Amino acid sequence: MALVAKRRSEMLIMKIQGRTAAQIADHFGISPATARSDLARAIKKARELEVQDAELYRYVQGARLEQLLRGVWPEAVDGDVKAGEQARKYIADLTDLFGLKVPVRTEISGPDGGAIPFGGNDLTELSALIDIAGQPTAELPAIARTEDPDDADDDEEWEGQDEDGDGD
Repeated sequence: MALVAKRRSEMLIMKIQGRTAAQIADHFGISPATARSDLARAIKKARELEVQDAELYRYVQGARLEQLLRGVWPEAVDGDVKAGEQARKYIADLTDLFGLKVPVRTEISGPDGGAIPFGGNDLTELSALIDIAGQPTAELPAIARTEDPDDADDDEEWEGQDEDGDGD
């Protein structure tokens, strides 16, 4: 097992250096399929270690923030405004750290100007928006539309511009 782990580590370094799976396979005397499989396993293991490291960091930071919160909590509960604000900041930091914020619900204007609710975290909602966007009656948002002076109904020139658009 230790030899395989060492080989996969070396393979990963070679891949980072730009070598192909075939070159790596030749170097180790294995098939390209085995090299690709070992590389995939090495990458998965690296991701798992990265996730574990992030979880450990999150735990340590959370413990630190909770310790700081415990320090200001009694004064905050007793009505100290400054301590209350500091406690609120610690709670906000903990909420961010552990991903506990609830997404804000957003509304997007639909083809007929009606609101389309969108929370931004549901694949079904995104799919529905794509379907709506594909409708031929859907209009571009007002910001994206521009008026072309050549399309004007009357023969008046666009404000401050002559026929060639340079204003002279």
